[in-house]
Amino acid sequence: MSRAQRLLDLIQALRGYRRPVSGATLAEALGISLRTVYRDIETLKAQGAHIDGEPGVGYVLRPGFMLPPLMFSEEEIEAIVLGSRWVADRADAALGSAARNALAKIAAVLPQDLKVSLDTSSLLVGPGHAVAAGDAELPTIRLAIRTERKLRIGYVDGRGRDSKRTIWPFALAFFDRVRVVVAWCEIREGFRHFRTDRISKVQFVDKRYPRRRQVLLKDWRATEGIPEQ
Repeated sequence: MSRAQRLLDLIQALRGYRRPVSGATLAEALGISLRTVYRDIETLKAQGAHIDGEPGVGYVLRPGFMLPPLMFSEEEIEAIVLGSRWVADRADAALGSAARNALAKIAAVLPQDLKVSLDTSSLLVGPGHAVAAGDAELPTIRLAIRTERKLRIGYVDGRGRDSKRTIWPFALAFFDRVRVVVAWCEIREGFRHFRTDRISKVQFVDKRYPRRRQVLLKDWRATEGIPEQ
């Protein structure tokens, strides 16, 4: 086990106790020596962790501490790399660039042993089908979702019929070949799904829609029979 992983595991173990826990209990739970527990606690304190207690009495971690630098397990590193590579390859240009930048920022603050795991990850994103158009609209759609704002769109359905809608977008689904906006449609007075490649025009409306995004998402899941994640 790397030192970074050991410190992360110790923090996670301390978070599991509301009352002081002995060093011996921590050592047994983590499979390390009592001396290593004492040394690692002092290391965490030096990094800013608010750990109260002392040997023979027990330790308790006060809430609010995040390890600087960021700490991840090797599997978490692999998940981050794979997810970032998928977004960089399959999402719109702006989101893809953000994924690459985020990965670079994470790499810059990781301890050296975990940085090696990130740099040498062999999990790859295979080639897929060409994604339908809609890149130009996605940044505006994502902004509307984040800020819970309405959109006015021109939409062409599967039969080629054109319509104008005012929608409350609250989710964006990325499929292998298409991207779909999940929204409440004011004209239809119900939940609707809009393929981004069929959106002919999109206009941001600086007006918050009347229901919270998470409420809409929950109601949509119930309507569609989709279990909570």
